[in-house]
Amino acid sequence: MILLLEDDPAIADTVAFALRREGFVVEHCAWLAEARERLRAAPAPELLILDIGLPDGHGLDLCRELRNGPLSRLPVIVLSARSEEMDRVLGLELGADDYLAKPFSPRELVARVRALLRRAQAAPAPTLGFTVDGTRVSLDGVPLNLTKLELGLLTHLLRAPQRIHSRDALLDAVWGSSAESTDRTVDTHIKTLRAKLREAAPARDPIKTHRGLGYSLEP
Repeated sequence: MILLLEDDPAIADTVAFALRREGFVVEHCAWLAEARERLRAAPAPELLILDIGLPDGHGLDLCRELRNGPLSRLPVIVLSARSEEMDRVLGLELGADDYLAKPFSPRELVARVRALLRRAQAAPAPTLGFTVDGTRVSLDGVPLNLTKLELGLLTHLLRAPQRIHSRDALLDAVWGSSAESTDRTVDTHIKTLRAKLREAAPARDPIKTHRGLGYSLEP
């Protein structure tokens, strides 16, 4: 099932028709509150398509919430009238898997939906050699002596491997939204975490830096 969050009835009808014609089941919400309620219910959708400007809030707020919750691996496509590079970068930085500017081709949207679903189905969450048992973590069988903050960073990255996690998202998840910390704080702790991972597995460097975006865990 695909969940569609779009407040414009004409666009919602066009997207739903294009997807249903290709055999997809579509549920439509026009409000953020509706979408949040549906995402808490079972079964969970396989993919979310969301607009940014909604009557009761900002679609990217929902995207950010998802990346810090139990549906962190849910594929998300953003539909937006905002087509500037900075808007696309922000959407991807906050956890969207794809960004499609309006007006768009329904056929292109369907193709992107299929590609994201294939990727999600073909690549279940990899462990990347990590074993986590409460506060005890090992890499390739070698125990890691991590601080609380290093453990928090690694755990958050492991929730969605190969996804780019922005520094702001990492700050919110590990330090808390009220903490007086900066991007430099994240960079410093990532550096010490990297050093410990290299010590345990010298041939590996699983944390990848994405300049201007954030960090991800890679095979």
